Amino acid sequence: MRNYYWYADQSGGEYYITIDLPEKADASLGALQILQTRGVDRSFSFDERASRAFLGLPRREGAKVPVVVRFDDNQRLFRIDFPEPVPPGSTLTVALRPYRNPSQPDSYMFQVTAFPAGPDPVASPVGFVTLSILQSVSF
Repeated sequence: MRNYYWYADQSGGEYYITIDLPEKADASLGALQILQTRGVDRSFSFDERASRAFLGLPRREGAKVPVVVRFDDNQRLFRIDFPEPVPPGSTLTVALRPYRNPSQPDSYMFQVTAFPAGPDPVASPVGFVTLSILQSVSF
């Protein structure tokens, strides 16, 4: 996970989660689920309409990837569906846009789960990513 806006309550940031899909995977990627599992602020909101995905890395973006993003604020859970499944061998980055960073500095942790494209997909845990939010400094 990458973030270029590190300070508590800062606006204008995007949180980038990059996944390398194995070339020899048996299926394309159909969806991701991202769940906040740690972090003192559990009320910062996201602009689902501004969330996006692309092939490549942050600041080296490739082709856009269509997405449908839903965020359940109560469960702190994202569901990101790819109407055009992402093929094996791709490097995919999802960019999530908060309205503002969390109001409290902390290490925020998110669990990432992948779902293959196709009927009755079986969830596959990808791992955890960490978002570090720092206390803003005033002079």
